[in-house]
Amino acid sequence: MKKNLTLSIFGLAMLVLSCNKDVVESNADYQSLNPATQDLNGGTWKPFIVASLSGNLFPDPLPISSSSYQEELKELKVLSSNLSAEQKKAIDYWKAGSVLRWNEIMRELVAKHNIPPYQKEDNTYPAPSAANPFSYPVFPFSNPPYAARAYAYLSLAQYDALIMAWKYKTLHNRPAPYKTDLTLSVSVPKTDLPSYPSEDAVISGASLEIMKLLFPADIEYIKKMAEQEKNYRLWSGANVQSDLAAGDSLGRWVARQVVQRAKTDGMATAGGNPAIWAKLESDCIARGETPWISLESPKRPPMLALFGKVKPLLFAQAEVASLRAIPPPPTNSDQMRTETNEVLKFTQNATRENMRIVNFWADGVGTYTPPGHWNAIATNEFIKGQFSEIRWARNYALLNSALMDAAIVCWDTKYFYLNARPCQLDPNIKTLTGVPNFPAYISGHSTFSAAAATILGHLVPQKAADFTAMALEASNSRMFGGIHFRSDCQQGLVTGKKVGDLAISRAQTDGAN
Repeated sequence: MKKNLTLSIFGLAMLVLSCNKDVVESNADYQSLNPATQDLNGGTWKPFIVASLSGNLFPDPLPISSSSYQEELKELKVLSSNLSAEQKKAIDYWKAGSVLRWNEIMRELVAKHNIPPYQKEDNTYPAPSAANPFSYPVFPFSNPPYAARAYAYLSLAQYDALIMAWKYKTLHNRPAPYKTDLTLSVSVPKTDLPSYPSEDAVISGASLEIMKLLFPADIEYIKKMAEQEKNYRLWSGANVQSDLAAGDSLGRWVARQVVQRAKTDGMATAGGNPAIWAKLESDCIARGETPWISLESPKRPPMLALFGKVKPLLFAQAEVASLRAIPPPPTNSDQMRTETNEVLKFTQNATRENMRIVNFWADGVGTYTPPGHWNAIATNEFIKGQFSEIRWARNYALLNSALMDAAIVCWDTKYFYLNARPCQLDPNIKTLTGVPNFPAYISGHSTFSAAAATILGHLVPQKAADFTAMALEASNSRMFGGIHFRSDCQQGLVTGKKVGDLAISRAQTDGAN
């Protein structure tokens, strides 16, 4: 029976994979980015990773009276007139905001690659390899921890790069082309923001370098989008070529510093090995508990058993243990029996409303994962804020650093206690959604959701109560679906809020308030 279940899950996974073979650009009809303020002091804000810039990455801009600049203006006039339908479509796509669009692209790629590998003939499972990303299974398997880390590094690279861009914009103070030639045809909102270096080229360069690392099998698509982003600035009459060249150079330089951090953060060994997995299980048994085991047939290796060792963004790795949740109820305790019976009742008496909640927050195979779900929620709120491009980047950086660190603390807790799932303790529990291939305590959904709701409540305070209610609903969905105990969910919310509070502490001292 388990074998058939595994095969049916695989069939679903392959269906999702076939439907997501190619990434499809978002068709969301957003208004043009037209910020209430350009945050001209953004160059003084505190970056996450890149502390300073040494050397000249690009030359000082030539005077606007120079013959070279005048030639660039002539070229821009040609490029921004008589636009094709495809060029107009690209302008409409990117003018909603480059940080927003790259966040969407990341969510699309995460969903495309969120497919667990299928077993081999010898009943073992292959692992994706960054060294050979195109072979099966295609690299990466963008499960929730991987996704949280991917969203974070993209956001941080963009944010740190834009801080540098704002610094040099202020320093050089080159006016936008449409400020120096009023005859230019311009198809994006005009602003007083200096144009050198181009913020879109900065974002394009930074995003390209980061996403080459994270999704190497999609490099051609990523390159296409990065090039399109820069071209749209020419087609729209917003930047000359030298603005773009300087921005691309700066963005790539910053991203390379972030890539270096990512390559040494511990992710390379986060999967663990059979000896480590066996020790986790024997340690749990030695404590007198029932250890979690993979419920798939054949048993799948645990998902990222050492992700809790990955280097966090908001605090030191040595502090992870202090953020670890308190011990769960003992397997044979009255509390655990009560919680197990509660889960059984939820699954045997599923109401229409509970099923709506289970399905809305499922975020399983083929989706952009719980961190991506909270990025989508955040995007819908940020759009209402009329934020500048650099503040969009800051908002995502704070959100996604909290989500990555929430994943680290959550996975540390999961594999420290190795608690069984409800259906292990009571076979009568039939889950209403897929059973994840990692321990129960604490709930990942709860931890992610509380971290996200906490920092979003700081960034969009008028919606704080709504975010908290959404986090609670996301948490409850895992009980309603039969895959978590109440203590998993409650302590996940507690842990996630702690991480979210640390993100707020950073936000209060980064110079952007």
